[in-house]
Amino acid sequence: MTVRREEAIQLLDALVRIDSVTPWLIPGGAGEGAVARYMQHWLTDAGLEVTLEEVEPGRPNVLAWLRGSQPGPTICLTAHSDTVGYANWPDRALTPVVDGDRMVGIGVADDKGGCAAAMLAARELVRGGAQLAGDVLVALAIDEEGISIGTEHLVANHAGEIDLAIELEPEGSHVIFTEHQGFGWIDIVVRGVPAHGSAPDKGVDAIVHMAEVITRLHRLDETRWRPNPDPRNGRTVFHTGTIHGGTDYATYPGEVVLGIEIGTQPGETLADRVADIEAVFAEVRAAEPAFSGEVRVRLDRDPFTGSGNAALVEALGDAAEAVNGARPTVTGLNAWTDAALLQSAGIPTVLFGPLGGNYHAADEWVSIPDVVATAEILRRTVVTLLGVPVRAAHDA
Repeated sequence: MTVRREEAIQLLDALVRIDSVTPWLIPGGAGEGAVARYMQHWLTDAGLEVTLEEVEPGRPNVLAWLRGSQPGPTICLTAHSDTVGYANWPDRALTPVVDGDRMVGIGVADDKGGCAAAMLAARELVRGGAQLAGDVLVALAIDEEGISIGTEHLVANHAGEIDLAIELEPEGSHVIFTEHQGFGWIDIVVRGVPAHGSAPDKGVDAIVHMAEVITRLHRLDETRWRPNPDPRNGRTVFHTGTIHGGTDYATYPGEVVLGIEIGTQPGETLADRVADIEAVFAEVRAAEPAFSGEVRVRLDRDPFTGSGNAALVEALGDAAEAVNGARPTVTGLNAWTDAALLQSAGIPTVLFGPLGGNYHAADEWVSIPDVVATAEILRRTVVTLLGVPVRAAHDA
């Protein structure tokens, strides 16, 4: 059996309409409780054994088990139920619209399209009466857009039960990712000396000094990181994200804090990037002796390098080729996902999911046909890896 377009639209529409902004990223965000309860009911109706595991009050992971008829390995199909905020399109974000082969709405690609594909694949396995030597776990985790406490909870409590994992994140069913960058969230703190605006001899302007740091960081990006991309993972991520400082118009600013996101490639650590920033500090200090700067690491995530996943890559590739008519590319990604946490817990993992675009921005979209295709590819992959061979009548 295969998922119908209308079924995918119906599920995606329902998921997008439920606000699930992660409150770690956006204080006061709705959280994942309501969407988790919807997923629980939907998956229960689909015939799975479903539990909610609360990670923080009102913020549960959804765990849905399809038990096999015989013992064998467990394959985890996992995606995240939270989204980023939608302040830049509040009037439309939670009202999904179908535009040709696309659905538009907040989180529809990142990652409710992945959630839907996993849910639909599991239902198709039940509908088709699949006989499995092993189990399927659909794990829909909270907080990937925050600090990934959902997947951290999943691996802390269930890693020993999972043998293989497919992390469902958007890029399209034409590609399988077996590695990606790590990243860090870093606060760069520059301190000046507050003084009356008419007393430049007494004040040190933290904003001017921060401007020097920003200029040099972008020069470093242009001369080192951008021209030397990883062959599989692409250019090293670097961008400024937040900035605040100063107290009023009439006073020299005593402190400025710049928030940046910066990537690391396999074989690198965030300590390498911190050293780069401290070298920039030394340059600024040579020109401005009063300069004072500090690096504060807020979050440090290692790169993902898949291992032990050859059988999973092969089965997923065969299924994608059968559905799409072309074998998917196997490569790396210049972003970070929870796949790194699964692999770090010793679970062979790959990254795969439906095509989308405008992630973290207005008019985010997902390809409806690719959600359908991804669900069918997942179903076929599970059957390939866990399916019980049908014996002829005379062998029974």
